[in-house]
Amino acid sequence: MTEPLTERGARTRERILDGAREVFEEQGFLDTRITHITRRARVAYGSFYTYFPTKESVFFELADRLFEDMHTHEPAAGAAPAERIRRANRAYYEAYRRNARMMAIVEQVASFNEEFAERRRKHRALHVERSARAFRGWQRDGIIDASLDPETVARALAAMIEHSLYLWLVHDDPGGDNEVLLDTLDALTARALGLPS
Repeated sequence: MTEPLTERGARTRERILDGAREVFEEQGFLDTRITHITRRARVAYGSFYTYFPTKESVFFELADRLFEDMHTHEPAAGAAPAERIRRANRAYYEAYRRNARMMAIVEQVASFNEEFAERRRKHRALHVERSARAFRGWQRDGIIDASLDPETVARALAAMIEHSLYLWLVHDDPGGDNEVLLDTLDALTARALGLPS
């Protein structure tokens, strides 16, 4: 069991995390060195190892924080399904916009690091299960098409929305107005679920 950090230690650890995120976003995961992180954080090289055993460990913690930010929003209690979808899509868009540069690095690392890819799958599964749970409830209430498999629909819709935002925000797709994009994603989601227009 590790000793709890002093207030100063906690501040130093946060500086390392902040510095690491900046460097990862600027240089990518592969080109980032621990010396780059410690220089940016303005800490001694050895201090890094007081808090993190590897470059991967600091990246994994940053990614966990990012996933928490991306997937944490309160559903609109009592709202109709179409309004819940609209609010969820906008909350996800805002989180993606805040984290777009880091999301590009997440995609990079998930393509070659199996441990991280598994971590990413687990986070995505939590998001998918939350949507599938809502869809099952709407099916019980007779609101959406009962013949749809809730988990498969949740996976497909999550992939559509996530990849659309990835292209839009990470690759600067000159697709036009953000509201038009979000309204389109809302409409496609509603139609896929068989919600009334």
